[in-house]
Amino acid sequence: MPSPFDQSTYQVRLDWGVAGLQRLAPADVVVVVDVLRFSSSVADAVASGGSVRLDDAVGWSRNGAAVAAAAQVQGAVVLVGGLRNASAVARAVTTLQERNGSRTSVAVIAAGEADGAGMLRFAVEDQLGAGAIIAALTDLGIDHTAPDAAVAAEGFRALRRALRHLIGASGSARELADGVAATDRMLSSGVTPTTTARAAEVDALDVVPVLREGAFVVFE
Repeated sequence: MPSPFDQSTYQVRLDWGVAGLQRLAPADVVVVVDVLRFSSSVADAVASGGSVRLDDAVGWSRNGAAVAAAAQVQGAVVLVGGLRNASAVARAVTTLQERNGSRTSVAVIAAGEADGAGMLRFAVEDQLGAGAIIAALTDLGIDHTAPDAAVAAEGFRALRRALRHLIGASGSARELADGVAATDRMLSSGVTPTTTARAAEVDALDVVPVLREGAFVVFE
């Protein structure tokens, strides 16, 4: 029997972390949203002409990279999104839908913050990033959204003018300001961390990373 929480009756779905991905009904497309570090840094690296190996990302992202790895196992098209490329992600989904010739289901997974014990914490930046993508999908007519997704989208619309402050004041941003050991692992894998201020910029990029053959490359 379908679960009451699998959101299978909706085209656009939202949940949190690897457990949330597994809770949702399988989707054609999974969008991984981990605004501070993973999504923004991978998008910037790909926009600069590079690629990022998933195995390398796992070494410095226990949140977003873990969701991407789990989505890959499910056989979904795995895209990486955040505030910086929200509209581009929505356009990529519409392109996939046109190529498929049928309605494409989308699971937007906010990565949240996982501590060393694997407990997931709500992350305001990922709620806003997911909302930006869902709002952009709605603007393009992909608007059959689950309640969870609709709330995130409207939250983004209402708070858009305050994004920089909200994200900069978040616990995740303050943690990064104090220094995170994974930063060194990012740099050693050739990925430059995106600053918190840049991660809060909406639609600064027209590029969408897609996971292909174990690496994030430009979606075309």
